[in-house]
Amino acid sequence: MSLIPSFFGGRRNNTFDLWDPFQDFPFTGGALSVPGETASFANTRIDWKETPEAHVFKADLPGLKKEEVKVEVEEGRVLQISGDRRVEKEEKNDKWHRVERSSGKFMRRFRLPENVKVDEVKAAMENGVLSVTVPKAEVKKPDVKAIDISG
Repeated sequence: MSLIPSFFGGRRNNTFDLWDPFQDFPFTGGALSVPGETASFANTRIDWKETPEAHVFKADLPGLKKEEVKVEVEEGRVLQISGDRRVEKEEKNDKWHRVERSSGKFMRRFRLPENVKVDEVKAAMENGVLSVTVPKAEVKKPDVKAIDISG
């Protein structure tokens, strides 16, 4: 097996081949054989932090334009971030030495807590970083009524 996984197509002309101890394992087929899909899906890293005012999600998506990324909130408070990273156009005379950047579709889903305002979600993309802010709903403190004790 080459240093470059086979799901990148026929661009494996690397002279450094390595023995793959997992070559005959059953998990190497199926979903992993879809070109680029698994690598992109697995490599999309997203940070989720909670502040007193909101839940903030940040994703590094270098090279993608905001038109290539979708941010959606589904019923049941599920935030979905998805997109498609296109494969670079290949010239016939090009000789690839290494292919490490992933391409293909990616998708991540997060179940949001109950205390969010799903109608006020905001998303922004700057310098290849997608920021999604989900404001929190104000938690009403229960009214406490003092009761006089007689006697």
